[in-house]
Amino acid sequence: MSTAMKIHINNETLTVRDSLTLAEALANYGAKSPFSAAINGFFVPKEQYGARILAPGDTVDVVQPVVGG
Repeated sequence: MSTAMKIHINNETLTVRDSLTLAEALANYGAKSPFSAAINGFFVPKEQYGARILAPGDTVDVVQPVVGG
């Protein structure tokens, strides 16, 4: 039986299923490449997105590069 938990992505509270990976959360959120993601203030390498399981109350920041001059 899967239960739900609350996480935060870019200051938006979402209710998601337990054992959700960062990759799944980013896909559900609709994050568009290129971007980097941090959980609770710590950046996660892209190759770890599929393995990193989110915990209740985690805060995910999706950061897109800023270009210009």
